[in-house]
Amino acid sequence: MPNFTLQDDVFEKAARLFPTPFHLYSEEGIRTRLRNLKAAFSWCDDFEEYFAVKALPNPSILRVIQEEGCGLDCSSMTELMLAKALGFSGHHIMFSANAMPDDELTCARSLGAQVNLDDISHIEILRTHGGIPECICCRYNPGGEFSIGNFVMGNPGDAKFGFTESQLEEGLMQLKALGSTSFGLHSFLSSNTIDSSYYPLLADILLNLGIRLSRKTGLAFAFINLSGGIGIPYQPEQEAPDIFQIGREVREIYRKHFPVGGPSIKTELGRWVTGPEGWLVTHATHHKEIYKHYIGVDACAANLMRPAMYGAYHHITVCGKRNLPLDHIYDVTGSLCENNDKFAIDRPLPEIRDGDLLIIHDTGAHGFSMGYNYNGRLRSAEILYTCDHDFRLIRRAETPKDYFATLDMDPCYARLLE
Repeated sequence: MPNFTLQDDVFEKAARLFPTPFHLYSEEGIRTRLRNLKAAFSWCDDFEEYFAVKALPNPSILRVIQEEGCGLDCSSMTELMLAKALGFSGHHIMFSANAMPDDELTCARSLGAQVNLDDISHIEILRTHGGIPECICCRYNPGGEFSIGNFVMGNPGDAKFGFTESQLEEGLMQLKALGSTSFGLHSFLSSNTIDSSYYPLLADILLNLGIRLSRKTGLAFAFINLSGGIGIPYQPEQEAPDIFQIGREVREIYRKHFPVGGPSIKTELGRWVTGPEGWLVTHATHHKEIYKHYIGVDACAANLMRPAMYGAYHHITVCGKRNLPLDHIYDVTGSLCENNDKFAIDRPLPEIRDGDLLIIHDTGAHGFSMGYNYNGRLRSAEILYTCDHDFRLIRRAETPKDYFATLDMDPCYARLLE
């Protein structure tokens, strides 16, 4: 079920203070989810959540993550720059290297970040760009399909990420010769799953693998990184995964292998932490009736591309009309010159009039961060609804000056800004 913790008057007040469209985030909701996550895994010594920066790369959000005692999962130079500027360093940064430019590895090592290697060929690159750390993490790809019961959850064999098991053994021996004394294992086998058995099954796979590799290589087995993958219920009929149940089931698997303690556990949740705590707020601006009934809004796929890119469902409510019958069928569209610029297709909604305020739910992860400037459309502002029930602008909306800034060498640049 999408998140209805904020009442319509919160969105209405925000829309009086800031022009739409904008993304609104709940600070209290994010903090509560992080505290629940840490409580669910409190049985594990040295548990750490590395929030996936790509999900919501805003300094104000990352400060909340920091204040709640969590680290950051970074996968680019700019994400490392954000981490450094906010005072993250050392083991509070996990850097996932995936065909990275060499200088990004150098930067990660200069910050003391934990490096998660994606491929055996990266070992030599890391050796010459920052050096081999005592504790190294490697990403595992088991190949084939990943299933829970009879349900296929993902296809690791089609993914570009990770070592095979034989490459892990060979790679860890190389790393040992270069000075590593311990290792961690990382894997991401399913995306946005709401099946609570995903993490326990993945933990079992990684713990078994780590035990085998430790025996073969003589390296200490330091941790497993369960990465992300725990999803959120975008659809109204879906139930949210129970993080406390997940923690208990991972504990049962863990104690089967290590009854008196052993490797620590890390996670890299992004979507689960912030996804339900964000909303895209937009006004209805146009009606169009041809073969279908369209509602045009002042947001577009540049503000939230998941529906256009994946056909993803995002729940929509209309402020002041939550309890009215859903007796109209609409396509809710933006203004891009692309037919896939639709937030909803054939969606039952209450009657919508121009000027109505629409709330698009569950945009707190991979919403603003996947935005783009196609058609010259500009990305929106981001607003934090604070624990004090106030509103704080945490990113202003883009302006034409921002859009044209990289053309400052062109002779028409000054005229563009007239």
